[in-house]
Amino acid sequence: MFRLKEHGTNVKTELIAGMTTFLTMVYIVVVNPIILSDAGVPLDQVFMATIISAVIGTLWLSLCANYPIAIAPGMGLNAYFTYAVVLASDGKIDYITAFAAVFVSGIIFILLSLTPLREKLITAIPENLKHAITAGIGLFIAFLGLRMANIIVASDSNLVMLGDLTSPGVLLTLFGLFITVILMVRNVKGALFIGMVVTGIVAALTNQLQIDKVVALPHLPEGILIWNPIEAIGQVISYGLYGVVFSFILVTLFDTTGTMVGVAKQAGLMKDGKLPRARQALLADSVATTFGSMFGTSPTTAFVESSAGVAAGGRTGLTSLTVAVLFIVASFFGPLVGAVSGVAAITSPTLIIVGTLMIGSVKEIEWSKFDEAFPAFLIILIMPLTSSISTGIAFGFIIYPILKIVKGEAKKVHPMLYVFAILFAFQLLFLPH
Repeated sequence: MFRLKEHGTNVKTELIAGMTTFLTMVYIVVVNPIILSDAGVPLDQVFMATIISAVIGTLWLSLCANYPIAIAPGMGLNAYFTYAVVLASDGKIDYITAFAAVFVSGIIFILLSLTPLREKLITAIPENLKHAITAGIGLFIAFLGLRMANIIVASDSNLVMLGDLTSPGVLLTLFGLFITVILMVRNVKGALFIGMVVTGIVAALTNQLQIDKVVALPHLPEGILIWNPIEAIGQVISYGLYGVVFSFILVTLFDTTGTMVGVAKQAGLMKDGKLPRARQALLADSVATTFGSMFGTSPTTAFVESSAGVAAGGRTGLTSLTVAVLFIVASFFGPLVGAVSGVAAITSPTLIIVGTLMIGSVKEIEWSKFDEAFPAFLIILIMPLTSSISTGIAFGFIIYPILKIVKGEAKKVHPMLYVFAILFAFQLLFLPH
């Protein structure tokens, strides 16, 4: 079924590769519920929704596209959902309404993936802006990790300042960060997850973590949250969440496609520079996003951690099938995740390190060309300062065509980028953001 011989692999190699990928990305079942619970979503609900969306997306890539790539809710978009959409609305938008926006974006994403438009959208956005979006999200996530751990705290005189480095929580965070960084430097597979386990053990020994129960039957306390497309579209229109939907689509579009192409290249699966079975593969994240929002999680994306499994020899969908099965097993450990979620020091180091990995894309930006560099810099700068991915993207997409017009290179800008610029300008001036 997976054509193992054709890809030069075997069952044992694929299973080991799947376990490797799972260990490198399983942190998401802990981190995602913690972030979305700040928006008021029940922890158990997010935990199960995270696993459901991961299983659906990963199985799709396994059975329909035969790729060794895993899908799960994306870092950055979960923070955007919580802090820039729900909490920034001052009570006007609840998490159900925000999930309606995710649901609508998922449906639009499915339609885009069924047409050549998705590929055209990717080519319309300048490469420098794509790299800036990734880097900006990296800074946003790292800053969030520092704030959650109280390493960075609010300041009346200077907005932010250094927290109390002698407090137990901060000391535990610094310890966890130190251990995880060492594991990363040593190229230990599953470094993020192992770092969380070690930090959790120290938290338990220092009475910062209390565990009453480890295993329980999986359940969804609130059942299915969103299911009616017409009702969801009505909520998006009522609350003017067009910019939110657009941001979800835009970030997921570049994140997933870039990851898939990168991992496929690493695995030697690209044919003449193109992604085989591209349509089946690109449908995975859009289907997972749609179903994930129905149960209670933010948009999904292809995980770059899949490259760890490819490095271990994974070449087919049997690798991702293994990942999906392990996520199903993980669904029985909800109480443990609930206990861990109360200790920010366990997950904050992961956020900081994921941010470190994402900021690396700045090296791809053409800093010597000011008309390319300045819009990219605005995206990177504004995302963490406003705690809004869409606002950062908006500023970059508005200023980019303006600078090109001034330079006399208006024709080099894709027509769709002018449309994006107008839509973002309208959003910033007249819609909530």
